[in-house]
Amino acid sequence: MTRNRIAALLLAPVAAASLAGCGINSIPTAEENVKARWADVQADYQRRANLIPNIVSTVKGAAASEEKILTGVTQARADATKIQVTGDQLSDPAAMQRFAEAQNRLTLSLQRLQEAYPQLQSQGNFKTLITELEGTENRIAIAIRDYNSAVQSYNTRIRTFPDVIGAKVFYGAKPKVPYQATTPNAEAAPTVNFDTNTSGH
Repeated sequence: MTRNRIAALLLAPVAAASLAGCGINSIPTAEENVKARWADVQADYQRRANLIPNIVSTVKGAAASEEKILTGVTQARADATKIQVTGDQLSDPAAMQRFAEAQNRLTLSLQRLQEAYPQLQSQGNFKTLITELEGTENRIAIAIRDYNSAVQSYNTRIRTFPDVIGAKVFYGAKPKVPYQATTPNAEAAPTVNFDTNTSGH
C-alpha cells in the first residue's frame, strides 16, 4: 500500500467528521423536521375544515334564518382549503401570509356563527360538534407552536458556525417563515371560543 493511499485512508474519517460538523447531515434533518411540523399544522386545519359541514348542517336544521352567515362560513371554508403551503414554500413569506389570512377569515366566520346562534349552545349535537371544534383549535395552537419552534431551531442552525458553512455552500439554505397571526395587534391566531356552559344572551 502506497504512502499516499495510507494518508488518504487516515484523512477520510477526519474529512467526514469535518463535513458533518459543517451541517452536511444536520441541515437537511432540521429542514425535514420543519416540513413535518408544518404538515401537522395543515392536517389540524384540515381536521377543522372537515367539522364545518356538520356544524353548518346542524345550524340549518335549527334555524333557517341568517343564511348570509352560513354562506360566509361555507365560502371561508372553501377558500381556506384551497390555499395550501408546500414544504418548498416555507421560505416564502407571501405564501405563508396567504395561508394565514385564509385561515383567519374562517376563524372569524365561525365566531360570527356562534354569536348569531347562542341558543344552540344547549343542543346536544351542536354542543358535541363545538367541543370537538374547540379541541381541534387547541391542536392547531400546539401544532403551530411546534412548527415555530422547529423553524427557530432551523433558522438558528443555518446562521451559526459551523453549520452555516454547509447551509450556504452545499444547500443554499434560506430561512423558513414562522407562522404568524394576521389579525392586527394579535400575537396569536384568533381562537374559536364557544362557551358551552352558558345559554348565550
